[in-house]
Amino acid sequence: MKQPLNALIVKEGEGPQDAVPLGDGIFASKGISNSYLITSSDGDLLINTGMYFEAAQIKERFARVSANPLRAIVFTQGHSDHVGGWSQITAPGVETIAQADHANVREYWHTLQPFYAGRSRRLWNRDVTDVDPTYQPPEPVVTTTFLDSHAFTLGGRRIELYATPGGETTDSLVVWLPDERTVFTGNMTGPLFGHVPNLYTIRGDKYRSAIRFVQSVDRVIALEPETLITGHGEPVRGAAEIRRRLTQIRDATAYLREKTIEGMNAGTGLWELMDTITLPPELDIPQGHGKVPWIVRSVWEEHAGWFRYESTTELYNVPLSALGAELVELSGGTGVLVERAEAHLAAGRPVESLHLAELVLAQTPDDRAALAVKLGAHELLLERSGRENFSEVRWLEAAIRDLKEQLS
Repeated sequence: MKQPLNALIVKEGEGPQDAVPLGDGIFASKGISNSYLITSSDGDLLINTGMYFEAAQIKERFARVSANPLRAIVFTQGHSDHVGGWSQITAPGVETIAQADHANVREYWHTLQPFYAGRSRRLWNRDVTDVDPTYQPPEPVVTTTFLDSHAFTLGGRRIELYATPGGETTDSLVVWLPDERTVFTGNMTGPLFGHVPNLYTIRGDKYRSAIRFVQSVDRVIALEPETLITGHGEPVRGAAEIRRRLTQIRDATAYLREKTIEGMNAGTGLWELMDTITLPPELDIPQGHGKVPWIVRSVWEEHAGWFRYESTTELYNVPLSALGAELVELSGGTGVLVERAEAHLAAGRPVESLHLAELVLAQTPDDRAALAVKLGAHELLLERSGRENFSEVRWLEAAIRDLKEQLS
């Protein structure tokens, strides 16, 4: 079953105002990415600290359900929606634990913060408002790191941490409570559980390895959890159901990787593979997070890089668009190209129409006819998308909004 797009988003100031009990002394604070409190007789463990502007609410929610001192914080990955509130929540003596690659993940996110913030703002500015995108909260001070696994006991609770570098970041980890048979996977499989993974996010990030993702899912399956708690949404309960869904996610990803590599070895081009590879019926899981052609391209570029062997021009810094003015002149002017773009759009070829409209707009940015074609192409792409993939939808909606403003 497809999940609605807004299932992913808890807007600032919305959502339940109390911590949600999940059983076994575990509580959730719902946010852009959820935080979890594991209580014990000797103090509590916090999993993730949310965005910096969520920290006060996280503290308040958990203070209402536990008066225990906070003993430790675990980050399931190094993204800002997992670590941003750390400086406001931590206290002297609180241990902060992360996988050993955490510092590397934080380094590139911190260094590229203006770049990532600009891209994220274009996609998500309707969901997170009144937030300064340039603000960088203090970086977490991690006191304990590990390579593959780490275990400790807190108030009689056995807590085990396992590296899962195939998640959204290379410092991804899962938290396992063996006595309770409960695993916290964070965003290892993405924000929408049961969907194909996003091996590359259009917001921008490093490529995620398909084979490492498969291996990470296998590691969770081997734990045989009876409750699975992700970074978003409700817990998944029942060992059989968890195994079934994790197996589908794993097998769908492995299938797409296998078919892409098979096509590469056969000499099939990237664009053809993106167009022709599909999931078989038994693995046809939703694509609200990742998308099949995007996975195909990610697998290709993970293994082959950006040079596709299609043209020598790929090696140099002069794109085809640099010849835009000449191409417009040679074609007989912008009017001819706009007319052809309109014909492509009328025939149901929105991407072809976009190529031509954008060639015109690169020369004459206020050409209303070309802007109208570009708007129509985006609207048709949004209609055809079925509004399933939230990144695609957000990108198309942002473009439509901008184009309507420009035309007005």
